[in-house]
Amino acid sequence: MPELSHRRRMLVLAICCMSLLIVSLDTTALNVALPAMQRGLDASTAGLQWTIDAYTLVLASLLMLAGSTADRIGRKRVFMAGLVVFTIGSALCSAAPNLEALIAFRMVQAVGGSMLNPVAMSIITNTFTDPRERARAIGVWGAVVGISMAAGPLVGGVLVDSVGWRSIFWVNLPVGLAALLLTLRYVPESRAPKARRPDPVGQLLVIALFGSLTYAIIEAPASGFSYVLPFAVVALVALAGILWYEPRRDEPLIDLRFFRSAPFSGATVIAISAFAGLGGFLFLSTLYLQNVRGLDALHAGLWMLPMAVPMFLCAPLAGRLVGSRGPRLPLVAAGVMITASGVLFAAFDAETSDVTLFLGYVLFGIGFGLVNAPITNTAVSGMPRAQAGVAAAVASTSRQLGQTLGVAVIGAVLAAGVGASSYRETFVSAAVPGWWILAGCGVAVLVLGAVTSGAWARRTAERTAERLESVEVREAAGVSA
Repeated sequence: MPELSHRRRMLVLAICCMSLLIVSLDTTALNVALPAMQRGLDASTAGLQWTIDAYTLVLASLLMLAGSTADRIGRKRVFMAGLVVFTIGSALCSAAPNLEALIAFRMVQAVGGSMLNPVAMSIITNTFTDPRERARAIGVWGAVVGISMAAGPLVGGVLVDSVGWRSIFWVNLPVGLAALLLTLRYVPESRAPKARRPDPVGQLLVIALFGSLTYAIIEAPASGFSYVLPFAVVALVALAGILWYEPRRDEPLIDLRFFRSAPFSGATVIAISAFAGLGGFLFLSTLYLQNVRGLDALHAGLWMLPMAVPMFLCAPLAGRLVGSRGPRLPLVAAGVMITASGVLFAAFDAETSDVTLFLGYVLFGIGFGLVNAPITNTAVSGMPRAQAGVAAAVASTSRQLGQTLGVAVIGAVLAAGVGASSYRETFVSAAVPGWWILAGCGVAVLVLGAVTSGAWARRTAERTAERLESVEVREAAGVSA
């Protein structure tokens, strides 16, 4: 990629952030629309879970393929294809005649989404080569998540109450088109120096692992353990296949050597934990505010502002902290805040009081706002730039896998607790195990953030980067690794 002026780099960052905005805005607005969709499409709790998880599941399954494909054939080309498919998928979702069609069209959206965020992050990584400037750029990237969290519930609430839930997908159309035209004009093409070969076997193993695991978790409360047992077995076999097959390939879909770096491994698990907490938090909060408190979509969106505003404010702060002091402080602080929020709901029934509900939302917003930038920075820093697309895709996959598991696990726990009763009667008690799971996610962020950000962890990252670079040099020279 040619060296760009500061103004051009900022423009590239803005264009990449537009893709993140429509993807994140779509997710947050959809959560506010869940009760309206439940009524309009006569959906069960499991059906609501699938409207979210069908998207995140396909996204998680294809992100690494998208990242490696972008490194091979061109990041701009794949990014533009993603914008086209995501925009078309959004239009189809707005016209879905039933729940099954909506789930299918959400999967189309996800195919496009898989080509956006990891590829955009790879473009940013290759555009901002200075570590401090890159950390600030990633902080801006994280702030866009905060913007979407703040705007999504409000935009979704206004649209659902005034036009209907289908209109939440319309927002993506003009933004997607504008991002496409700007990308065509201003984003330079870039690719890895050495093309990576496709790995269809690895891709199928990843799809089998994520799909069967998510299906088993979501369907277990309604169908029983014996019904989902075969899917759990498929997930275990697929995991074993990945661990056996991928290290034997010269150019694997998942380069397991990355995980020799403690910061990278820590960032991966932290991403799963933090986004599992986010998925579960949004799912529980939306159902509680509308189905238990009886709020309309707009007022439910307003109630989420105490979470969204701190998230927006803390994201760029986290980027600056990572650039000046490293990832440990924001990660530890994030773990403390997310844990405190989960405990407040689980042990003190925070939903039952406006004051504690407000405080719980603020704590979670601060925690999640601090966690995103250090995850991204840790995942891509230290890795060879030629592997930026794959490394960013692993981090993005971890986020989507975490959100998928959070909605699946916490939704399944809630469904089992509610049973045949109504949400209004049993929600608070049925949600307690889910809040404890969220608190556990916060503890994982706290512990791993402290352990994988010290001197020992940095040494493992340096050794891993040296090995990867030496392998790349040998492969470029035509010598087998």
